[in-house]
Amino acid sequence: MNKFECHINIDRTINIIEALQIQCDLSVADIKKAIDKGALWHSRGKTTQRCRRLKKSLHIGDKLHFYYDLNVLSQHPPPATLIADLADYSVWFKTYGMLSQGSKWSDHCTITRWAQKHLTPERVVFPVHRLDRAATGLILVAHSKSAARALSEMFAQHQLVKTYHIIVHGQHTQQESQTVDSAIDGKPARSHFSSLAYDEKSDKSLMKVTIESGRKHQIRIHAASIDLPVVGDRLHGITKGNDGAEQEDLQLCAVELKFNCPIHNIEQCFEVPEEMRPLLNNLTP
Repeated sequence: MNKFECHINIDRTINIIEALQIQCDLSVADIKKAIDKGALWHSRGKTTQRCRRLKKSLHIGDKLHFYYDLNVLSQHPPPATLIADLADYSVWFKTYGMLSQGSKWSDHCTITRWAQKHLTPERVVFPVHRLDRAATGLILVAHSKSAARALSEMFAQHQLVKTYHIIVHGQHTQQESQTVDSAIDGKPARSHFSSLAYDEKSDKSLMKVTIESGRKHQIRIHAASIDLPVVGDRLHGITKGNDGAEQEDLQLCAVELKFNCPIHNIEQCFEVPEEMRPLLNNLTP
């Protein structure tokens, strides 16, 4: 069976592998791989947490929740690149396809899991904010609960400047920056668009966007509202090209984060190096 879930009540002395072998027809090796990728959860009392420790002691009354999906577990996370390690948090370049958060089935394709496995020294990880699976660019990961709270609050209060590059269909004809402030899902949202380059042959523009809020799909929705849909945006933009072929990957990259660090009280500005900005190479001015 390629996809199943099982929930096990612990009513006797037993270890994790033994408990799972009784309930599912998988080899020990496959069980261990699935657990390492985040498929196992452990409940004790009112607390349920993802569990990777094979030697974790089980108490009578505990519960194990095993979510196995071969298709999910077979996926390979695209590599992320470390931009800066500030001990309390780190800054990464997230590639296309990497997730900001996991599901009950796994977390091995998330930026947090990647950071945990590739930082030296290894340390705990906490998500701070999100970046769409289809988007690329800068993302922060916290390494303590206090840092996670401080940085998450900073994002929630919009106390930072977030700059993006996008490639859109069409030409932005306004010489000055254009502000779009239409509400999204009934909530205020404001985005500022300015043109960086235009390719007449493909009729596409490279644009810089800064946002003052962080609504879901804000840039994509606002760009489409001014008839400049983001290339590769299958939800709000053009689903197929003029030749009927499927669109390329979403052309949206978070290129800069600027803020006053709430932990060290110093100004921080992180940028994606020029050679790592894929959109600059995807459009010929």
